[in-house]
Amino acid sequence: MSTENTEIQEYTLTVFCENKTGLLARIVAVITRRHYNIESLTASPSSTEGIFRFTIMVRVTEEQVRKLAKQIDKQIDVLKVFYYTNDEIIYQEIALYKIPTKVFYNSNVVETLVRKHNARVLAIEEEYIVIEKTGHQADTEALLDAFKDLGVYEFVRSGRVAIVKPMERLNNYLKSLEQEFVSKN
Repeated sequence: MSTENTEIQEYTLTVFCENKTGLLARIVAVITRRHYNIESLTASPSSTEGIFRFTIMVRVTEEQVRKLAKQIDKQIDVLKVFYYTNDEIIYQEIALYKIPTKVFYNSNVVETLVRKHNARVLAIEEEYIVIEKTGHQADTEALLDAFKDLGVYEFVRSGRVAIVKPMERLNNYLKSLEQEFVSKN
């Protein structure tokens, strides 16, 4: 009998790739054609010049994420895919809230919420205030829930950004990519 984890949980896929048109669409297709939902997705340059990084969060079983990683790894222009559980990474999201300025006047409710949730005011305009909160999804949603009674004009949250705790595997791989990149050029 297999001891493999069949429990659905959050996994963060880190995809190192070349910055090529259409690659993100192909990666998304690999995931969605299996009827898995992408909970969050971010794209950015990596610490190695010329290499991009996609950070994708999905809720699947360990077997499913292993198969996803193998399928994504087969894509042309994908250099390497790793997957991690939440306890193997340090991760954050950023959220912005636009609330009416009028709720700020004659009350310290907004100020109290901003302090309580370790958020910060980014802009105060005549009609609205923009507040920023960095944290996990539960943290940003808790502040959204607190603001709902006051009125929220707009809310947006980024996808997950993550840094890996186990450094050896990632560092060794990035060094090999760098050496490969230098030898090609």
